Amino acid sequence: MKIVIVGGGKVGLTLAEHLRSENHDIALIDPDGKVIEYATTEYDILGIEGSGVSSEDLISAGADKADLLIASASQDEINILSCTIARKLGTQRCIARVRDPRLVRQMEFMREELGLSAVVNPEYDAAAEISRIIRMPAAIRLESFAKGRLDLAEIRIEPESPLDGLSLYMLPNLFKSTKLLICAVERGDDVIIPSGDFVLREGDRIHVTAPHADLNGFFKKQGTAAPRIRSVMVVGGGRIAYYLTRMLLDSGISVKIIEWDETRCTELSTAFPKAKIICGDGTNQDILISEGLAMADSFVALTGIDEENIILSMFAKTQSHAKIITKVNKPSLNKMVSSVGVDSIVSPKQLTANLIVQYARAVQNTGGSSISTLYKLVDNRVEAIEFIAREGSRILGIPLRELSLKKDVLIAGIIRANKVIVPNGDDVVERNDSVIVVTTNRFFRDLDEIMQERR
Repeated sequence: MKIVIVGGGKVGLTLAEHLRSENHDIALIDPDGKVIEYATTEYDILGIEGSGVSSEDLISAGADKADLLIASASQDEINILSCTIARKLGTQRCIARVRDPRLVRQMEFMREELGLSAVVNPEYDAAAEISRIIRMPAAIRLESFAKGRLDLAEIRIEPESPLDGLSLYMLPNLFKSTKLLICAVERGDDVIIPSGDFVLREGDRIHVTAPHADLNGFFKKQGTAAPRIRSVMVVGGGRIAYYLTRMLLDSGISVKIIEWDETRCTELSTAFPKAKIICGDGTNQDILISEGLAMADSFVALTGIDEENIILSMFAKTQSHAKIITKVNKPSLNKMVSSVGVDSIVSPKQLTANLIVQYARAVQNTGGSSISTLYKLVDNRVEAIEFIAREGSRILGIPLRELSLKKDVLIAGIIRANKVIVPNGDDVVERNDSVIVVTTNRFFRDLDEIMQERR
């Protein structure tokens, strides 16, 4: 597809990298010549030094013939206007990044009246992911499929875990009446889509699919269930903190935000009278201690600087038993964070990239089994994709054990109406089922692509 990206910030460059890797024809518009020089050299794309609201610059980038335009500039209004102009020029579909809560409330209007195909909000998506982790604190990371009917959780096998040394085919005996499937294992630098004879080891990071209630039962039976989180300390009062505070307060969880900007503190106090807003430097250890870090159930580092968030999280780990969640946008820092024992990392730009890659694949595959959800795991080396099985798919009605799947592909879940199936070899896929596929084979666009090629 021909795709135009407006804005070469963190999100824009991440999108350029991901979409170019999927062989799309990419053009990037940004007013900063250095950004354009970097992007064209690094990703081999067309770069236009200019404005996303200039029809001349948009045409130079090919917007008049583009299949998709993604507006990810720093200002919401520029993104909306860029999409509106691009649609008039002939762009087939437009996605705008919109972060202001006041504008987010008008999403339906913007879609209908301004011709936006979709609106993405990295800060809201990041807050939603953090909220999911807080509600299931035993997990390092928690994703959901089919509107929350099936969870995908990442956990680490700790010393003396009943999972250490266990072959996967023994799981049903150990966790009777618990429906779950271990669908990916990270061991050192290796990523494995395991078979039944695979043996788990201490230190493995495993990805488990299960219905929500069964996942809770799994944590309890293996002794890693964590107490319910009732209080959260947040450092940084930006947009993620705003959305997160609303979600947590609605769930009955108390929130304390430490923010250095007085004006922002006033805004937060007005918006959330039930939250406690502390105007101070959240990187000051004395303030963290005096405000009760040791007693917090969860600590969330949301400053605008990745390195600052990592240091804060490391300090919090030494001072409390809180569930620690860290915002990190630079992929190069992820390994560093994990190596110091901080597990739960959230990246707003990566979440946005996942959503837009999902959308782009769905647009390309209008006639096949559509993609409704896509997550990238383990530094983008694993994909978990939710397909809607359509009439005519090659896998319909065939027992899973008889399917000739490609290497490193696992069907990790089937959702049929309101029924969640953690599949075994006797199960079959029916028309309109949601089918969860976990694989190291990236770039699947259609459910039938998981099958071996016919000879």
